[in-house]
Amino acid sequence: MPHLKKFWNGILTIFLTVFFGTAGYFVIEPGMSLFDAFYMTIITISTTGFKEVTELSDAGRFFTIILIVMGVSAIGYTGGRAIQTLMEYNIIRKRRMTRRIENMAEHYIVCGYGRMAKRICGELKENRMNFVVIENNPPEIERLETSGYLFINGDATRDEDLIKAGIMRARGLVAAIGSDAENVFATLSAKGLNPDIFVVARALEDATQSKLKKAGADRVVMPYELGGNRMVQLLLRPGVIDFIDGFGKASSFDIGLEEITVSPKSSLIGKSLAESPIRSELNVIVVAIKSKDGHFVYNPKSSAVIRESDKLIVIGEEVNLHKFNELCQP
Repeated sequence: MPHLKKFWNGILTIFLTVFFGTAGYFVIEPGMSLFDAFYMTIITISTTGFKEVTELSDAGRFFTIILIVMGVSAIGYTGGRAIQTLMEYNIIRKRRMTRRIENMAEHYIVCGYGRMAKRICGELKENRMNFVVIENNPPEIERLETSGYLFINGDATRDEDLIKAGIMRARGLVAAIGSDAENVFATLSAKGLNPDIFVVARALEDATQSKLKKAGADRVVMPYELGGNRMVQLLLRPGVIDFIDGFGKASSFDIGLEEITVSPKSSLIGKSLAESPIRSELNVIVVAIKSKDGHFVYNPKSSAVIRESDKLIVIGEEVNLHKFNELCQP
């Protein structure tokens, strides 16, 4: 950055001015110690206005005038370069963020950055998923700037801001804005721009659930209902819940539960589960298969044939799941 070089030149100028002032006072005023000369230089160039350490001669006063002009000029120049450098840094950072977002594909868009959205972003980051946050609340924008997440300072209900976030290339969207009305509008806008995007929306009121469904939301989450069901399950089946939770935390288990889609280029297409290396080589268990038409098969037989666009729900070690994903999506 050109302004950064000028800023450091300004800092160097200030140091040289301090050195020049200290040496000048020390030479011009014979009775002044080196520390007193340094002190006089600092209070002079900073225009503090403290009392002089000793009575200055006419030469000393004239030198003080020169030093004030030099000091104020150096500090003003350096301050201006510092502001320009900061502005340039912010502009470059925003440009880089914009370019990164423009180059993203198959990512996720998180609308809002409230308490629930922060948790969603943390989980997406933990699972190494690319995502973009859309938020326009100034305090939350400040938190986003320190979080390191990619974000758009905008309104998730506006088409232009969704387009900036890459809605046409995104895999999924989470509508977790502060109000139900905003989540309905965000869902409508997202589905209007990209009908194929998978939308998960939050609803606080029971009546909003049907509206979000009509707006195009593929899944609607009601935090209070979900939290109540989870508390009951923890009371009745704590071991099962602990086991399921472990799949989402790599630090707790070496195994994971994944949903993997079979791409058109996969070598597994047309093969049965028995013929494929899923179980024999990778030791991955296929729990369920969801076909393209929505048909769901739980605990499929070994004779079940893998077809294009099938979604396989599988359990296995993380390393083997990665290899299996490469087979399904080469």
